[in-house]
Amino acid sequence: MKSLLGSWPFWALLSAAFAALTAIFAKVGIANVNSDFATFIRTIVILCALGAILVGTGQWQPLGSVSGRTYVFLVLSGLATGGSWICYFRALKLGEASRVAPVDKLSVVLVAIFGAVFLGERLSLANWLGVAFIATGAVLVAYRG
Repeated sequence: MKSLLGSWPFWALLSAAFAALTAIFAKVGIANVNSDFATFIRTIVILCALGAILVGTGQWQPLGSVSGRTYVFLVLSGLATGGSWICYFRALKLGEASRVAPVDKLSVVLVAIFGAVFLGERLSLANWLGVAFIATGAVLVAYRG
């Protein structure tokens, strides 16, 4: 069990499962509320839950222990996350969850491209083929034919 909890595939699959539930719960939850307000409520819940986890597990760190560079990139990441959530909830409000979520997952394709361009990560030909399949699959699932 300990090796499973230290395994990135375990956590990535769990993340995918929670992301799938997010789409379903959000689609039902935003039926009678503005999508931006729904995002606000979601954010409050996340802040409270994560704060409780940090305190409960003793992982809270003094704010001064974090470098300025780290703060800059975490703030940028937070802004990108907020933008993503606002756009995602707006898309869910307007479209079907089964079509919105796959298009949202084009982020996987963009991460591969951005990782290669900005971080110097190298993907094999097989990896790029998988990225192309993800892109094609997302478009096909979103296509109304």
